[in-house]
Amino acid sequence: MAATATKTIDFAAERALAKDFLANFAGPRGEPKYLNILQDVANRKIRAVQIELDDLFHYKDADDEFLQRVTENTKRYIGIFADAIDELMPESTEAYAVDEDRDILMTQRVDEGADGGADGTDPLQRMPPEIRRFFEVYIKAFSKVTPLTIRQVKASNIGQLVKISGIVTRCSDVKPLMQVAVYTCEECGFEIYQEVTARVFMPLFECPSQRCKLNKAKGNLILQLRASKFLKFQEVKLQELAEHVPKGHIPRSLTVHLRGELTRKVAPGDVVEMSGIFLPMPYYGFRAMRAGLVADTYLESMSITHFKKKYEEYELKGDEQEQIDRLAEDGDIYNKLARSLAPEIFGHEDVKKALLLLLVGAPHRKLTDGMKIRGDLHICLMGDPGVAKSQLLKHIINVAPRGVYTTGRGSSGVGLTAAVQKDPVTNEFVLEGGALVLADMGICAIDEFDKMEESDRTAIHEVMEQQTVSIAKAGITTSLNARTAVLAAANPAWGRYDMRRTPAENINLPPALLSRFDLLWLILDRADMETDLEMARHVVHVHQNLESPALGFTPLEPPVLRAYISAARRVVPSVPRELEEYIATAYSSIRQEEAKSNAPHSYTTIRTLLSILRISIALARLRFSETVAQSDVDEALRLMQMSKYSLYSDDRQRSGLDAISDIYSILRDEAARTNSMDVRYAHALNLISRKGYSEAQLKECLEEYASLNVWQIHPNTFDIHFIDA
Repeated sequence: MAATATKTIDFAAERALAKDFLANFAGPRGEPKYLNILQDVANRKIRAVQIELDDLFHYKDADDEFLQRVTENTKRYIGIFADAIDELMPESTEAYAVDEDRDILMTQRVDEGADGGADGTDPLQRMPPEIRRFFEVYIKAFSKVTPLTIRQVKASNIGQLVKISGIVTRCSDVKPLMQVAVYTCEECGFEIYQEVTARVFMPLFECPSQRCKLNKAKGNLILQLRASKFLKFQEVKLQELAEHVPKGHIPRSLTVHLRGELTRKVAPGDVVEMSGIFLPMPYYGFRAMRAGLVADTYLESMSITHFKKKYEEYELKGDEQEQIDRLAEDGDIYNKLARSLAPEIFGHEDVKKALLLLLVGAPHRKLTDGMKIRGDLHICLMGDPGVAKSQLLKHIINVAPRGVYTTGRGSSGVGLTAAVQKDPVTNEFVLEGGALVLADMGICAIDEFDKMEESDRTAIHEVMEQQTVSIAKAGITTSLNARTAVLAAANPAWGRYDMRRTPAENINLPPALLSRFDLLWLILDRADMETDLEMARHVVHVHQNLESPALGFTPLEPPVLRAYISAARRVVPSVPRELEEYIATAYSSIRQEEAKSNAPHSYTTIRTLLSILRISIALARLRFSETVAQSDVDEALRLMQMSKYSLYSDDRQRSGLDAISDIYSILRDEAARTNSMDVRYAHALNLISRKGYSEAQLKECLEEYASLNVWQIHPNTFDIHFIDA
């Protein structure tokens, strides 16, 4: 037992084992995995050599003890693997772009060493291996290991390889970090090397070479910045995820140091999994006097994995591509995708369709003169309490690859746009992005939108149309990108919708803001015996079984939805010439209807026309179509009408028209408008559903008027033919 306790590790044997692993490990197809990586390094295609613990675990000649030593003393073993790579590094097989300064310096140094110019006995004059290397070694943790939370990383993990999950809250700029300092002596002319391992170092002032000591000359050293070696360095703050914070606590954060090729891999707002070495960092200088014996800890990152990839970075795997192709051929994919969003929530089919289109969006347009037209859709859900608005918002944020959820009362204008803060590292004023900037190229969900202060709400105006945040504070004048889709949820002015007042009084949002929303969805909670009974059964079923009742098909999981949407977003549909007149006529008729109405339900501006185009393009994207079809425009118009469905049904009750007569008048007007005796069933269904009627009511109307010999119905297709009286 005592012998094992005092067992010394032979690092030469460890290096031989590392070299053997790198030379002989075979990939899944039997190819030499790491030798191929080293060949790419020699050809200067890549700089990072990532050694995976999974490969070490599966390697036949590596024992468990070696794997354990690599995990527990990672910093030392990075050096051992780097030495092994130096011995194994092959010659380059391809021509590469020459880094002139570095290569000339290296050639000169090697020649001097060969001529015996440098005194070989002096350790400071020997060229350190770091200065010759043009690669970086990273050791990646096991992929199957469950990541720790920041609270679970304890003192026993110091020096070990750990895997942590969290959200990135702050990133510093990328700065150069000195790795090897090179000096030249004015007396003897020798190059002196000093390796830098910590964040601070004490520069050399007197030449330590043997010649200067023999001559008793205190040679003055000059730091040569061009000859020194620097690494890219970035500091990142990682914060605990909300679900990992115990009750009554606030989230903890950890400093992470990124070096070399790992820099610029993360941005604030990213949810990531990082593996790295957990190390202590003593305070230096004046801070050490104040801190006393306390040291800080940080994580030296070795690998970064994103939980949710951006749509642009999404790479479809083989089986995902097949699944998407299969789904795209399904004629009913639009309904299936919409019903897969929050299947636990009863009804709201059209609201879910609108939210699906919000996720898909339309492409951004940039005109030749530099003017931009946004492609993101903005939706506002306004309704009575208890209609699952907040649940829908939370679910959409879960599905979207980049989403930020805030509430109206808990957000200020600065918190939504950008704040000027002092950077603790450099003491300079820096901009810290708010919720809308963090949600760039994603979705920002704002709950309790009506509870926001008026001054804070105006901060959103610029983001919703220009898609930028302009700042002029503390000497910083700049414009930040905020290409985000805003999804807001609000209650009407008096908590519940008051039927005795006009829609404008109930909505209680300024017209400048309302016109920026592509769809303002009014969801009213009406008492209806059949619907209430169905909803109650649904809620009880979900409560008991923790899943939604059978939908008739398997709902798609969020990862599949993300993959489908990322594939759809690559399509850029165009509006054909023949549809332009149709869209223009539809827009002008909406304006005419609004002009005739005493209490208009919405504010129709030219932005409404752009909204119709955006929704139509999003629908075409879902079908993977390069051109927008008339059915897409009809569906866009239907969604716009359905968003005020609750109000139309009330208007009709007041006007005294029963449903059957109203449907008949709609179909008769359509036949007169097209100057035709025939109306297709699908077209008729589209027309009446825009006005808020159901298919059952349409069939009842068809039967009633067919018995009166007003029209004839085709027995198979249900198409309508008017009988000329």
